[in-house]
Amino acid sequence: MSLPATEVGADSRREQMLVAALDVIAERGFPDTRISDVATAAGTSPALVIYYFKTRDQLLTEAIRYSEDRWYDVGTRRIAEIETAAGRLEALVAMSCLPEEEGNEPASWVIWLDMWAQAARHPEVARVRREFDEHWRRTIADVVRDGQKSGEFSDCDATEFAITLSALLDGFAVQSALADPTVDNDRAFRISMEFASGQLGFDWKPKRRQARARRGA
Repeated sequence: MSLPATEVGADSRREQMLVAALDVIAERGFPDTRISDVATAAGTSPALVIYYFKTRDQLLTEAIRYSEDRWYDVGTRRIAEIETAAGRLEALVAMSCLPEEEGNEPASWVIWLDMWAQAARHPEVARVRREFDEHWRRTIADVVRDGQKSGEFSDCDATEFAITLSALLDGFAVQSALADPTVDNDRAFRISMEFASGQLGFDWKPKRRQARARRGA
């Protein structure tokens, strides 16, 4: 059943505002993003933005949620095409570490730095951050369990591994966001995969590859 034209239009306007909010957050930072800035970027009025999102904090957290949902949508489709658990895990790490070549969306790891900082002081932002991290760890753990069932991975606690790997990837995200000259994206990817293969007992060798997505991007 198709949605009524009015609902389609409303969804389109809402999405336009979320994308505009991500643009502004990436440029100005979470704390300095105002409703009026987002309205200008979206080509609409502040009153209409408030109509859809009520408060500035709701707009900003929903924008980050929108970015994350799109990232998982791309990732789910991508790993579904990969036959091996090791290949799916490598794809997840690549999506987190390696920048995409084209089609960049407005958000970046810089937005995640802002959200982590705000989560320390704002309960709603903290709740969204917890949801994202829990989803990310579950995604990694599910791939590990699939690999253990298929005999690709050695026995280990999948949840503990997911916590450790996700923390490692988040640490590299900080380096990436700050454009650290020593820890570039390729090195972050290689180190992460060497850790994963060592912990899970599968062979991995670095090769030239292209990533199609990046968490938060």
